[in-house]
Amino acid sequence: MKISRQEFLKTLGLGTAVLGTIPIPLLSSSSEWNFGAGPSNQTEAIKKSSGRMKIKEIEIYYFDIPLNQPFRIAIGTVTAASDVLIRIITDSGLIGLGEASPFLPITGETQETNVTAARHIREMLLGRDALALESHLKEMKPFMQTNPSIVAAFDMAFYDLLGKVAGLPLYRFLGGDRSDLETDITVDLDEPKIMAKRAKEFVNRGFRTIKVKVGQSPQLDEARIRAIREAIGENPTIRIDANQGWTVPQAIEALRRLEKYRLEFCEQPVAASDIDGLRVVREESPIPIMADESLFLPVDAIRLIKAGACDYFNIKVMKAAGLANSIRIAHIAEAANIRCMLGCMVESRLALTAAAHVMAANHNIIFADLDGFTSHTVDPIIGGMKLDGGKITLPETPGLGCEVDPAFLKKLRRV
Repeated sequence: MKISRQEFLKTLGLGTAVLGTIPIPLLSSSSEWNFGAGPSNQTEAIKKSSGRMKIKEIEIYYFDIPLNQPFRIAIGTVTAASDVLIRIITDSGLIGLGEASPFLPITGETQETNVTAARHIREMLLGRDALALESHLKEMKPFMQTNPSIVAAFDMAFYDLLGKVAGLPLYRFLGGDRSDLETDITVDLDEPKIMAKRAKEFVNRGFRTIKVKVGQSPQLDEARIRAIREAIGENPTIRIDANQGWTVPQAIEALRRLEKYRLEFCEQPVAASDIDGLRVVREESPIPIMADESLFLPVDAIRLIKAGACDYFNIKVMKAAGLANSIRIAHIAEAANIRCMLGCMVESRLALTAAAHVMAANHNIIFADLDGFTSHTVDPIIGGMKLDGGKITLPETPGLGCEVDPAFLKKLRRV
């Protein structure tokens, strides 16, 4: 039996609204697929599943993971991954997983505000069509400004379900073909000698790109970069992140001081709200500038492009309120000839895998900063992306390809 692409998409419940924003070459470049015939006909199975695939239950958990040590940046310190886990359970038996990783100094939200928002979203979505992604995003839109991370968790869980129904790993569902990616690893703020030691350890583990936190005095930041460059040698790439720590004059001074250390780019040198200042720094800097905290939603991408404020975008699923908006930002950036990075907070391999799937499906995302879980004391995720010396390998199992360890799940506090 043969069916057309449009007929197959209809069996998944994917309307034209979704098709307009998300590339879905589900199984091959061919316009028709042969699913076979008889009792095991997969088309009929998908029709049956999607036809009665309603949201039966939504579980919310406090998803707490301790860190090896406090993680310091210019605007705050993280002592634990105080995340939120979402499990969307359908009446067909499929379960979609999502994770929120709030960080108050950046996203303005906390674990508790995420949990409160999740309760409201749960009431809105129970009983709805589990595959109606665009409708759900519209319903959750009021939460995108105040609690983008929890919207990202729900969005992630719905994409997990879509991939599972299609029987494809998410990056292939989204039209991607890159399963091998490369990430940097981050050295947080400390004394220059300590930071240099950590950077050397990371290089010895096989990482070829080191991201260094800066954003204090230009003199101290130069001492940090000098020590790191001397420790790791000339070959490894160094990129820096000031996390809004500098004023405009400080940023210009620091970046001119740091030019000789051959840095790839600098993330968010000045306050997120100071778009004009970011533009001035870009014009005066010998090092390319990447917008991070200035970029949350697609509308921010448009504003930054109009201002000519940066050379690159750092897209974070938590800031963008999910995968759908992350993809939209990547497309906006590509239209403006701006390349992107896929970044992270301190989420587990669940959310990091979701971000990696997005990167694998979008060739305009050329940098990765997906090392958040490397500072965790425990890894509760089964499956998911693998990280070996900076190299990311995505799973080939349907959806995100992740599960939470049942023993770890039992210990979590459920809302």
